[in-house]
Amino acid sequence: MEDKLQMFENRLTKVFRHISKLARRQHITCYRIYDDDIPEFPFSIEMYEDHVYIAEYNRKHGMDEETHETWLDTCLELISKVLEVPPEKVWVKQRQRKENRKSQYEKLSGESHVMTAHEAGLQFKVNLSDYLDTGLFLDHRITRSMVREEAKNKKVLNLFCYTGSFSVYAAAGGAAAITSVDLSKTYLSWAEENMQLNGFHNPNYTFVHADVLQYLDTLKLNTYDLVIIDPPTFSNSKRMKDFLDIQRDHVALLNKVLLTTKKDGVVYFSNNYRRFALDADQIEASSIKDITNQTLPFDFQQKMIRKCYRLIK
Repeated sequence: MEDKLQMFENRLTKVFRHISKLARRQHITCYRIYDDDIPEFPFSIEMYEDHVYIAEYNRKHGMDEETHETWLDTCLELISKVLEVPPEKVWVKQRQRKENRKSQYEKLSGESHVMTAHEAGLQFKVNLSDYLDTGLFLDHRITRSMVREEAKNKKVLNLFCYTGSFSVYAAAGGAAAITSVDLSKTYLSWAEENMQLNGFHNPNYTFVHADVLQYLDTLKLNTYDLVIIDPPTFSNSKRMKDFLDIQRDHVALLNKVLLTTKKDGVVYFSNNYRRFALDADQIEASSIKDITNQTLPFDFQQKMIRKCYRLIK
């Protein structure tokens, strides 16, 4: 066990030194440090300014509950030490956490922590304690910048908008109108907060609570210049009319999106299904480019965590 912990410490020290240097050089304050690099330490570890966010992947570890808790405390101490972040600024998510857990890290799950994260001169509300995700997907840092560069005077549609980070970037790029759509009221109001946080109060920036699959059927043809669609791999929310399976449904979904896109309009499409295969022949776009590699930031280079495409109608 000591040997493996030493291996983990060495790996974490090495990657943190390398990645934090790159981040400093690019003035990036939120970035991923470690992602399941060693199978025995199944964590994702991210830096959010001066806080650390850790998610433990749900694996069969063969430990009883008490042994696992002791092991986790040891890992958290080590992470805190290597990253030079005090334990009270280390936040950990476990898929199944017992309510009666007693340890020095008890407070990590017991209190809510909401902070403002900064990225490319913009601000985002981030929650390190209450949800499975923090509210800001760090792997889309470059894709967001592309949207900002293309958004000037454009009509933008952000589908499955989550907390609206793409919408914020589009507003920063001077978009004429932005429609942000999501099925979650929680995330939609979070998206509105993110817009307000950055001082974007435009009546043409609207938020729509809807099932994207049904909402697309209500839209007029040739309306939008720029569309962002980042759907879940699978969704069977009770509020949806049909369930979504992105591999099965992506052709129909993208063709509906293209109908509402103006000629020569741009669609950014990404998803997190690692075995995803795009059925390009069935998609009614004039051009489809796989931009996965060019949109993966330095802190995600080792892992093919998602696919990303740029479509032109």
